[in-house]
Amino acid sequence: MRELHQVQDDSPERSILARLILSNQQVEADPLEELHGLATTAGTEVMDELVQRRPSADHSTYLGKGKVEELRLMVERHDADLVIFDNDLSPAQTRNLEKAVGAKVLDRTELILDIFAAGARTYESRLAIELAQLEYSLPRLKRMWTHLSRQAMGVGMRGPGEKQLEVDRRLAQKRIHDLKQELSKVEQRRERQVKARKESPTVSLVGYTNAGKSTLMNALTEADVLAEDKLFATLDTRTRRWQLPGWGTVLLSDTVGFIRDLPHSLVASFKSTLEETRQAELLLHVADASSPTVFNQISAVYSVLKDLGIEEKDTLLILNKIDAIRDPATLNRVLDRYPNAITVSARSCKGLTLLTEAVGEALGREFLDLEIDVDAADGRLLAFLAAKGEVVSQTCD
Repeated sequence: MRELHQVQDDSPERSILARLILSNQQVEADPLEELHGLATTAGTEVMDELVQRRPSADHSTYLGKGKVEELRLMVERHDADLVIFDNDLSPAQTRNLEKAVGAKVLDRTELILDIFAAGARTYESRLAIELAQLEYSLPRLKRMWTHLSRQAMGVGMRGPGEKQLEVDRRLAQKRIHDLKQELSKVEQRRERQVKARKESPTVSLVGYTNAGKSTLMNALTEADVLAEDKLFATLDTRTRRWQLPGWGTVLLSDTVGFIRDLPHSLVASFKSTLEETRQAELLLHVADASSPTVFNQISAVYSVLKDLGIEEKDTLLILNKIDAIRDPATLNRVLDRYPNAITVSARSCKGLTLLTEAVGEALGREFLDLEIDVDAADGRLLAFLAAKGEVVSQTCD
């Protein structure tokens, strides 16, 4: 599906951002800030923005007629290739808007799927995103064929007709069936792998995209996983051994970040990828305390956890990026609402000692102080003690 969103040369697509806000809806100060980040991550050049407030969406074009005309003029003025909505559109609304404004139209779900498709690296994540894309595309095949028929792609690509559309629907449905079967096998393998590692407890990092989960994993485990300042830098699950002081070996996993209105089909498709999170003894919910939309982001993560059926799992809220906060009152507002949250800076390692202590307490193991005589040549026993407990001091006679 991604190839439908590419232009013929190397220049980025020029996009216009749009959003409908219902009259009774509370929104952030900059209602298109997040969509701007998503559009940039997808590789488009944002040229302009349009926001409309109204009591309800227009059933035909989502926006009102006046705003649709305003959008058309924006597309014309900027020679835009693409209009991206921060809302979900029906197939009919998308088709009607494309005819009205003279450019391709993507809704929020299609944009997120596009970003996931570009970032998927493993076999498992590629299967998951292909399934989510096909399920999204199935009711929109007619529109996609319209785009293809408009492109100069040679004889035989002008108007495939309803017969060809029906063939494509059957092919897509068969591929969806095959993908679900393959992902079921992958999920079963993942479950076996998780259970096989149960000699050590699992702690899973969850959080809004770009909250700093991968940076925190690197700080805690001295791992070298990719940590980038961009949306959806992580799409696969990575697990590392964490020597938790006073506890021993813990498995720490990092997986895909969440986002507001994450498509349900995507959550379902990534079920096997999120198996580590579902089976974890403890969740570390990492939030970007410096974000002006931190409250909305925290709520969005809880919503996804509910979709996964694990909203009741033991969870510690970690307020990250406190070094990026310029006004102390900002942090105080968050702590007023979440007084038990732990404040850290994964980048500077500030607060990590308190975090590790809190994790140890949450896991609930009782400790004994022991003095043990060990033969210095018994390397296996020494390694066992280091893995299962904390060696406070060591002397040789």
